[in-house]
This record gives sequence, structure tokens and C-alpha cells, in this order.
Amino acid sequence: MTEIFLLARFFFFDWIAWTLAFLALGIILFIAAKKVCSTRMELFLLALFGFSAIFWLLSSGIPSTLAYPWNLTTYGPAAGPSLPVANALTFFKNFDGFERVDDIARDPRDLPGPIERDYEDDVYITIEAREVVSDMAEDVTFNYWTFGGQVPGPFLRVREGDNVHLTLKNLETNIHQHSIDLHAVTGPGGGSAVIGANPGEENTLDFKALNPGLYVYHCATPNVANHMAHGMYGLILVEPKEKLTVVDHEFYVMQGEFYSVGELGRKGLQVFDGKKMLAGDPSYIVFNGRTGALTDQMQVNTGESVRMYVGNGGVNLISSFHIIGEIFDRVFPEAATNVVLENVQTTLVPAGGATMVEFTAEVPGTYILVDHALARLDRGAWGTLIVNGEENPDIYHGDKETSDHTH
Repeated sequence: MTEIFLLARFFFFDWIAWTLAFLALGIILFIAAKKVCSTRMELFLLALFGFSAIFWLLSSGIPSTLAYPWNLTTYGPAAGPSLPVANALTFFKNFDGFERVDDIARDPRDLPGPIERDYEDDVYITIEAREVVSDMAEDVTFNYWTFGGQVPGPFLRVREGDNVHLTLKNLETNIHQHSIDLHAVTGPGGGSAVIGANPGEENTLDFKALNPGLYVYHCATPNVANHMAHGMYGLILVEPKEKLTVVDHEFYVMQGEFYSVGELGRKGLQVFDGKKMLAGDPSYIVFNGRTGALTDQMQVNTGESVRMYVGNGGVNLISSFHIIGEIFDRVFPEAATNVVLENVQTTLVPAGGATMVEFTAEVPGTYILVDHALARLDRGAWGTLIVNGEENPDIYHGDKETSDHTH
């Protein structure tokens, strides 16, 4: 219950601070009015001020942290990014019973290997929608909505021409409806029109993987951005019939944004903030679901080739993906398998898009992955790649004692 206590304390003191401020202002206005107004006018002005203060607090205070503000209108095809009050209250009521995940971050090495077959086949995939509680940072807790209990969702791998049978199970312990829109699917809603499921239900989508490439998938239950901003996204690779080149290491990285009422670093349970999401002002911008998610898992040796599958769950920002101290030998822009750029320093990954980058590790050391909109590092958008091996002075040499900067 520590997270709930910290959340309640935050809202209590926030509410008390505004109340005291209004009270002080009211007293000042009352004293000023007393000198120039009649008693009847004083009471009228005092009542007007009191009702105005209460209206402001109710419309902009605590209730707006539980549901999308009632006095703000949006113009999308569905409701705004709301958390229905009934759902929020159900969550708080059952908070201690919610599944707690020790580490929300999906390991970047957790992806299936290349497809060896050279023929089309039927592929059966089952994904569970799981609403869980986990830490964004130390003592900073979020209610994540996930595919498979981690962020991003599982890396899906099929071959061009495959017939894919994808089942979504929405666990009965969940509170919200969920679905999947796969950008690799040709058809209404990318599949979300038929695979959406209420808690306790499951549905299956059948589709043919027509186009090779690396594609984002995400929950598409309205409000779509709301579901994605809780962590519901992943990547599906449709391997081309000609196959990708063989590399020594493959890694799975996705950037995402999280919007909380509490500011960066606020301890305790963090409540989703729809206003911040509409403004494109995330509290956290991270790789693989949380701060510090990619710190020691990605290790290679000098001379080995690397391919990174990089996606951007958004929902607002374009990522400028860069590895400090490394040049991408090959980039597949927007993950198109028929276009290759060479010798690229930084590549754009659009919201809801992906890219593939390849390079050979030539110099040992620790390399930092970033979104090169570098202020985002302080919100969590960084990771590390460790290259082990012998020094290579023909390519890189210097006095380590006098050089400790990273860029």
C-alpha cells in the first residue's frame, strides 16, 4: 500500500495547497471589500468567490486525474483519452490484488531467431493482454497495460506469404477492453475490428502476411493513444522471401512515452494524465518500458555483426535513434527491406514506425543508445551496448585518464 499512500499524500497536499491559497485570497478580498462595500454586497462577493473557487478546484483538481477533464473537448473519432472513474475506482479498490511484475522491461535479446524454412506456412500466435503494476524507476510505480506482461510486447516473426492466426486473450483480471492493430495487416483496423476482446474473452484474427518489413503492432481500442501510452505496443517482422543477411547478434528495442500527473521522479503510484498526453508533454521517455531498462544485457565481441530492430510506440514524438561512437553501416529506413542506406549517423523512427540498423563492432567499450533529442536522456531515453575484445589502436586510441565524456 506504500504506492497508494504516496499517491494520496501527493493529492492531499496538492489540494490543501490550492485550498489555502484560495482561502488567503478570499480573506484579502473580504477585508478590501469590507472597507468599500455594504454587508449585502460583501456576502454576495464572498459567495461568488467561493463558488468560483470550488468550480475551479473540481474542474482542474483531483477529478481530472481520474478521468479526462469534463470541461475539455476533443475531436477524434472516439472519446478523449479518458480513464473512466468507475474503472479507476475499481483499480484502486483491487490494487493489492493486481499482478505485480518485478521488471516490466523486455530483454532486448528476447526475440525468436531467423526463419529457416523457404516456404509459406500457417503460423499460430497467442498473446495475452495483461494489466499489471510495475516500477518505471525506483519507487516510481505505474499501472502498465501490456501484451504478455512486459513492454514492449513479444517480438513476432513470420515469413512473407505466411497465413497467420493470431489469438488475443484479455485476462479476466483486467479492467479494460483491448485489441491489436498490426501495421503488417491489410484489412479494417489492422485486425482490431475483429480481435478486440473484453476482460475474460478471447478472439482470433486470420491474416496473410503480404508485405515484408518490420511493423509496429499496438492496442487500438479507443482511446487508442491512451492504451499505447500505458505500454501496449510491439514489433512484428515479416521476413522477405529472399531472407535477411545473417548477423551475429539481433536486439529488440522500442521507445515509448509515459504521461503521469506526478512530475519526473515523483515517488509512489503515478496516475495517467490525459492533458499531458494531448499536449505531447511526457513525464518519461524510455526504451523497453522503464528507465534503465537497457544497461547490461546487450553485449557483443569486436568483429561481430549486429542488427537492431528499433520501434517507436509514440504516441507523440519522433525518435532520432543514434548510438554514440558508432556509425550504422546499413539502415533500412522505416524498416523497408528493399531500401538500404549506408554510413548513417542518426536515423528517424516515426511514432508508430520502425527501422532496422546494422553495424560491425570494431572497438571495445561501452556505447550509449540515445534518442538524439538529447534532453530526453534525462527522462530515461538511453541504454548501453557493451563491446568486449582487444583494443584496436589503428581505429581508435587516446588517453583514457583525461577523457571521461560520452559525446
